[in-house]
Amino acid sequence: MPAVTGVDFLIQVNTGAEATPTWTTVAGQRGATLNRETDEVDVTSKDSNGWYEGMPTIRNWSIEAEGLLVQDDTAYARLEQAYMNNEIVQVQLITPSGTKYTGKAYITDFPIEAPYDDAATYSVTLQGTGPLTKATA
Repeated sequence: MPAVTGVDFLIQVNTGAEATPTWTTVAGQRGATLNRETDEVDVTSKDSNGWYEGMPTIRNWSIEAEGLLVQDDTAYARLEQAYMNNEIVQVQLITPSGTKYTGKAYITDFPIEAPYDDAATYSVTLQGTGPLTKATA
C-alpha cells in the first residue's frame, strides 16, 4: 500500500444548519493534525506482581490546523463567528481515501500572524466535545 501525502487532507466546517450540514472546505489550509488521546487510571495492586496496570477511561480529540488567511472565506468566517460567540462548531477532517472524521468542537486557540514581509496566516485549535465519528467512503 503506497504512502499518502498530507496535501489531500481537508478540514471542512458546517456553514449550514446542524440537522442538515453544509460542509465547506477551509480555504488556504496548509496543515492539519488530528489528535486522539485516551486518559487512563492506575489499577495496579499487589496482585500485579510488580507491574503497572492501567485501565482506559476518557477519550478526547482535537484538530490543529494552519493556513493562509483568505479574505471572504465562508468556512473561516464560520470559525471566527464560533470563536467570537463562544459557540460549538461542527467540523470534519477528510482523508484522501474519503474517510471522514466528524465531530463538534470549540475553539481554544485562534491566532492570526501578519508579518511585514510575508503572507498573513492563521492557526486554529478545535477541541472536540463529545464523540469523534469515523465514516469510510
